[in-house]
Amino acid sequence: MKAAVIESVGRAVVTEVPDPTPGPREVVVQVAACGLCGTDLHILQGEFAPKLPIVPGHEFAGEVVGVGTQVTEVAVGDRVAVDPSLYCYECRYCRTGHNNLCERWAAIGVTTSGGAAEYAVAPVANCVKLPEHVRTEDAALIEPLSCAVRGYDVLNSRLGSHVLIYGSGTMGLMMLELAKRTGAASVDVVDVNAARLETARRLGVSGAAATPDELDRPQGWDVVVDATGNARAIQDGLERVAKAGTFLQFGVADYATRVTIDPYRIYNQEITITGSMAVLHSYERAAELFANGVLDPEVFISDRIPLERYPEALEQFAAGVGRKIVVVP
Repeated sequence: MKAAVIESVGRAVVTEVPDPTPGPREVVVQVAACGLCGTDLHILQGEFAPKLPIVPGHEFAGEVVGVGTQVTEVAVGDRVAVDPSLYCYECRYCRTGHNNLCERWAAIGVTTSGGAAEYAVAPVANCVKLPEHVRTEDAALIEPLSCAVRGYDVLNSRLGSHVLIYGSGTMGLMMLELAKRTGAASVDVVDVNAARLETARRLGVSGAAATPDELDRPQGWDVVVDATGNARAIQDGLERVAKAGTFLQFGVADYATRVTIDPYRIYNQEITITGSMAVLHSYERAAELFANGVLDPEVFISDRIPLERYPEALEQFAAGVGRKIVVVP
């Protein structure tokens, strides 16, 4: 089959690889669409993936075309979205409900072959059937949405909060849509990318600007979310949290990224700094929210690019052009 392969640091190609074969409790999915994510760029940079080469792609959906000998939950012809998370279920973190922090953490498209290919294999337990009205080629959005749902689980956001989001890429926009539905009093978005900021305005924000200095909230925001992973944005965001507020590190930063904090201010103003890592008990809920129209795929997906152009798609994504980019085998 044809697949994208990150062969080495900085090098991605499209080539022929062996067709996948399902294990007893696995299925083979004919991929309808696979989304690109910042994690893919980190893998290209030599981070996250324990070894290369790897077939990337952890945001995908498609049709079941093969099932293992012990699979009864789905059948050939079913359309599914795939949760890429692979946990050991044995370590201390899995046994205490923190599976996303698994000591043997793995993921389809990160540590095992993923969905940037014509076919991908997945445990049947990771497959969520799609209702008839959901288009398979749109359902690649469910995985990033499940990360956003996890982010709001961490926040435990109160009704009437004033929210500031750094970044209006896919993840920032998803956090925007969820903030609007979790009772925020206001939601402001900042981004230096004017084109992306226009999408935030289109979705409906209280304020949109290149910097919080252009927004009228001198006392700060109850909830500040970084969806960029950028050191300058993170540093600025930490200074914008109101008393008793919360800062959520949601964007994926490079390993070497460093910022400074003011411990006395954290103590004196009772500021919470927290993080949200990937997916935890949120994929099925994201699938239900998606089926109920929490996101408009036509707004979120800006580019549908043939799999053959995967390296070009990565370059476009890295340049910050467009919103969610999906490759179509």
